[in-house]
Amino acid sequence: MASILDSVNQRTQMVGQNRLELLLFRLTGKQRFGINVFKVREVLPCPKLTAMPNRNPLVRGIAHIRGQAISIIDLSMATGGPAITDIENRFVIISEYNRTVQGFLVGGVDRIMNINWEDVMPPPKGAGRDAYLTAVTEIENELVEIIDVERILADIVPINSDVSEEVANAEINVAKEDLTILITDDSSVARNQIKRALQSLGIHLEVRKNGKEALEYLKDKAKELGGSAHTHVPVIVSDVEMPVMDGYTLTAEVKADPDLRDIHVILHTSLSGVFNQAMVKKVGADDFIAKFHPDELATAVQKWLNTVVA
Repeated sequence: MASILDSVNQRTQMVGQNRLELLLFRLTGKQRFGINVFKVREVLPCPKLTAMPNRNPLVRGIAHIRGQAISIIDLSMATGGPAITDIENRFVIISEYNRTVQGFLVGGVDRIMNINWEDVMPPPKGAGRDAYLTAVTEIENELVEIIDVERILADIVPINSDVSEEVANAEINVAKEDLTILITDDSSVARNQIKRALQSLGIHLEVRKNGKEALEYLKDKAKELGGSAHTHVPVIVSDVEMPVMDGYTLTAEVKADPDLRDIHVILHTSLSGVFNQAMVKKVGADDFIAKFHPDELATAVQKWLNTVVA
């Protein structure tokens, strides 16, 4: 187990090329689940938990770790399963999502696997809207489920997706009727949050679930226009973690295409604890915004439209 904990800490600085490192874990049964190593601060045996009055039932308690009080969420209960028992012998994955730090109580931690995003698929359609999955992949002939953590956190602490009146009323000095903002995110919760924040701009929104779908849309648009697509699709707001093609690869493909390279790419990701401006510039993106602050996102889009689009 010590080698797994060491590996998590060592690998959180990796910037992939359409690759993903998954920390595999189990909840209460044999099914294995995965979480992106980039989002993991550390893994440790479950510490002593302090119960808090009026807490959400999915939060098993508060742990004091390295001088910080961290909520510990039972990941089995959060996905509709039974409560994890014998927690003194279980593990906690400390992670950072959307500018917050929380711990996920899990039954056991397996190991880290390095895979290609092309081998990660959207969840089966039969899973239904209520399934807490964002993707699945196959490892050693076994289906590994990747949980939509953003949805779980939104269920526990709902996020306000509305922009302020000041931002909503800010002037955009371009003709809006011919413009489209492309949103790319595999999480249904994140897609809805982004749409709600950007609808106030009064510009048409196109939504895709992964980088491959987004790139196909852009290439079709460029072909339709017979040249550069940025005059009609000036901005892409893209997640980083997505099945089939991640946001980094999408960015590289866009910037390498003469008909697409002038499009402003904003990487909008819950990986707030790891990815900084230097990493974003390395892959050619124009901006980086950690999820989720609606005013910050809407303002970034407004600023670009007012300064660049003619």
